Amino acid sequence: MSKRISTSLWSNSFKSALNKMVKVASRTGASAVKKTLAAVVPKTGKRKPARLAKAAKPGTPAKSAKSVSSTGMTVGMAGLRRYYLYRPPGVRCTERLPLMVMLHGCLQDAAALAASSKMNQLAARKRFLVLYPEQDKLSNPQACWNWYDTRSGRAQREAKSIDAVIDQVCLLQPVDLQRIAVAGLSAGASMAALLAVSHPARFRALAMHSGIATGLAHSSATAIMAMRGRRLDAAPLPAGIKLPALLVIQGSKDRVVFPVNGVLVAQQWATQAGAKASKPRTIQRGARYPATITDYRAQGRVVASLCEVIGLEHAWSGGAAGHAYSDPKGPDASSMIWAFASKQFAYSS
Repeated sequence: MSKRISTSLWSNSFKSALNKMVKVASRTGASAVKKTLAAVVPKTGKRKPARLAKAAKPGTPAKSAKSVSSTGMTVGMAGLRRYYLYRPPGVRCTERLPLMVMLHGCLQDAAALAASSKMNQLAARKRFLVLYPEQDKLSNPQACWNWYDTRSGRAQREAKSIDAVIDQVCLLQPVDLQRIAVAGLSAGASMAALLAVSHPARFRALAMHSGIATGLAHSSATAIMAMRGRRLDAAPLPAGIKLPALLVIQGSKDRVVFPVNGVLVAQQWATQAGAKASKPRTIQRGARYPATITDYRAQGRVVASLCEVIGLEHAWSGGAAGHAYSDPKGPDASSMIWAFASKQFAYSS
């Protein structure tokens, strides 16, 4: 029987991990905070009221040629969930576009992840919708998704509330139901994995940036242990189901989610599908950090791909400068995620 961890021990560990995150955020300075607030708060200083994104009327194009960004709220059995939606310019009601679901990390919100990842700019060029569900600080003071709290069922309830947001957006927006992917950073990555395992038929691709394997933690204490690489006994994933293809992006210098976690989650996914690892290859573009990529294949297809970014800390690789948890020196994670998802969409079509 494992030893019981005292409340004070895991509490101090949890605070220590969060303090590291706060230090990273503080390095970016007040300008980053102002940029993030500017995305959600108008010049009057008052928060914009939440409103549901309206679908275009049949037979008409979008409101204008400009892109559409809106906030909304979903009410479901699992509770309320606020979200932010980006729609590329000129979408017509006859179109059906791919949907990328993006889940932010701790001490972030939807606007912060959108700004640092630059996923909206990519969506404008490649023409896909981007959905950013947002955690409520009443559910977690640090705005973390409670991905680890599976014993109480809170993690599952949060996953259901996110799934309800996706349902609503699919109903109101021109979403191609065969081209949906989910991605996340840190706690968002771990919640994205829980979503993919719970609803494997919904998603064609899953991207985990600096996340933890599903089933590796079930409490705050075990979550901290997992983040620090002290838990390597992830439960096997359910057999007999086809999971979406997985892309893992992990920094070699991450001291919030230790690098071993990237290897662990890729191997967990590969084991479920009976996939074998190919020979690792190293890539580098210009002066960006190099990355080592290992593909896991089954029946000729990539089931999981692990991208280990050499020199990257706990930050979105290739993200915008001046934002917390964002490192412009890394390879472009958003482009990698979209390229990976696009391949999976092509397989399913």
